[in-house]
Amino acid sequence: MSFWGQLSFQDSFGWLGFELSFFHDHAMFVLVLVSSFVGYMMVCLLKSGFSSRFVVEAQSLEGAWTMVPGLLLLILAVPSVRLLYLLDEVGGPVVSMKAIGHQWYWSYEYNDGGELVSFDSYMVGVSDMVDGGYRLLEVDNRCVLPYGVDSRILVSSADVVHAWALPAVGVKADAVPGRINQLGIHLGSSGVLYGQCSEICGVNHSFMPIGLEGVSPSVFYHWLMK
Repeated sequence: MSFWGQLSFQDSFGWLGFELSFFHDHAMFVLVLVSSFVGYMMVCLLKSGFSSRFVVEAQSLEGAWTMVPGLLLLILAVPSVRLLYLLDEVGGPVVSMKAIGHQWYWSYEYNDGGELVSFDSYMVGVSDMVDGGYRLLEVDNRCVLPYGVDSRILVSSADVVHAWALPAVGVKADAVPGRINQLGIHLGSSGVLYGQCSEICGVNHSFMPIGLEGVSPSVFYHWLMK
């Protein structure tokens, strides 16, 4: 999760989060190069006393300042389009979980074990919080997913538009009434992840966090069957 004063992204917890971080670093590298070059040319123009009053055309220069920006845009566009399609890729999911938004809590459903397992997830109040808990982020029932395998999240809503988002994994989907959106998640290791509703859904929008616990596949199926 993120902490106060943190300027960078959260530590990635899945392959999609790593891809997003890599693309951010790639785009920042190009941005720094372009900004440095433009700044250097501006300083040179300010210090220069020469004036090109008699130059009426420079086709080679015009060709260069057309081709170079086009090449830079291509360098950014190719990984961007690749990542855009990866965001929609679900693959061959081993586990499916349905997340349903309500005003103002989340409910989760599992049906992979043969029997429907469902529960509600409410935010834990400050008075009920145990030591080590995070204010406005802890929930009474965390959803559980196994790590090391592909999981599918089906997102919907029972009343108004919500949004199910986990920044550390790099996923976010709108929960729309009467419609089901899907997400693909591949957790890299065990741990607890926190998210929040990312769509303004009413007066208690700030009080419906998301708590996800990543466990081993054996622990997950034992939890699902009990």
